[in-house]
Order: sequence, then C-alpha cells, then structure tokens
Amino acid sequence: MTRFDILTIFPEIFDSYFSESIIKRAQNKRLVKIGVHNLRDWATDKHKTVDNSPFGGGPGMVMMVGPIFKAVTTLKKAKSKRKKIKTILFSAKGKKFDQKMAQRFSKLDQLIMICGRYEGVDERVATHIADYEVSVGDYILTGGELPAMIVVDAVSRLIPGVIKEESIEEKRFPSSGGAVFLERGRLSLGSYPVYTRPETFSPQRSKNWNVPKVLLSGDHKKIEEWRRKHI
Repeated sequence: MTRFDILTIFPEIFDSYFSESIIKRAQNKRLVKIGVHNLRDWATDKHKTVDNSPFGGGPGMVMMVGPIFKAVTTLKKAKSKRKKIKTILFSAKGKKFDQKMAQRFSKLDQLIMICGRYEGVDERVATHIADYEVSVGDYILTGGELPAMIVVDAVSRLIPGVIKEESIEEKRFPSSGGAVFLERGRLSLGSYPVYTRPETFSPQRSKNWNVPKVLLSGDHKKIEEWRRKHI
C-alpha cells in the first residue's frame, strides 16, 4: 500500500475529490491510503498559529517552519517501518511535475506533501525538510491543495491494481506528450481525437458530423495506426 500524507490548513478541501471515482475505489481496495492532516494540530499556541509576518517586511504572511517540522517528523515516525519516504513542498519555483516524476513517486511507500498558503513558506522548509520542491505548471496558485490532488491522482493510477493495465495508454504511446484524462476507469490521451456515440450527429438536416470509419472497423491495428498519425 502506498500512503499519501497531506499537510494543509484547509483539510476539508479534499473531502469531495478523494471520496469519488477511482481514488475512492483505490482506497477501498487498500491499494492507497490518503491522510489529510490539519497543520494547525502541530501549532503550539492557543490560537493554533501557523503563519507570521516576513522578516524584512513585505505584504502577506509566511507559513512558519516550526509546525511543519513537527508535523513531518511525526508523520515519518508514525510510519518508521516504511523504507521509501519522500517529502515534497509545492512551490512555484520547484521542478515541474511530469509523468516521469509520477512514476518515481509511485515506487515510494510514503509521500508527504506540504501545501503552502499566504505569501509563501519559510525557506528553511525547502532547504532542510523537503526532499523536492514541485510545481505543477508555469502559473501561480493560491495554495498547494490543488497540486496535491494532481499528484495523488497521477501517482495513484500508476500503482498496480488501481486501474486496468490495458488502460495505461501512455505505455503504448510513450512519445505523445499529451494530457492524460480518466473516465470510468478508461484513459485517453488528450493528444489524439476521440469519439463516442452517436456515429453520426446531425446539427442540421443538411449537415452530418461523422465518426471516422476506421474507428468503427474493429481493426485494432488500424485504429492504433490512425491514432499515431493523429498525435
């Protein structure tokens, strides 16, 4: 079983996404375990403070190193028998998350994810606590919660048994570089055209939008050749 531990100050954000579809089934089958932890549980004052103003001045607040250190240390000790553990901090300056990184993470026993908020996270977290700084794209988000969902989703589907082996299409089309989407256990690459019923759609009487005949042929070799040509 692969365990994901997520540190956040907004734990309820994850309730819906992790309670649906493939991620839910993977948890029910005990292929993955997801722990969402409120970082404020490791705060030391009565107000459960996890942020403070930045040294040197500036706008916004900075998440403190203390609670994060205590949280990560606790999570690692709780799973001390796990051999392969990594901690990642989501950061705009981090290495961009891709399929190769997802594959590496899928070999781990435990992945701890730190979700930043506000103006940022004390740099000592990146320097001394996190094994990786990870970005999910060339844009700025308000927090690390969405990136955490992306990582859990991308990594989980690579764990044996989470989805059908034949559904892992990038093994068949490794050079496509397309975006990956899942629906009801099936996977498609966003880099080639996909169609579904009806075979002919007529928005007007004189106009027909038809599915390519090769996709209706049942000839899987020809279908794969057609998809390769349209990547």
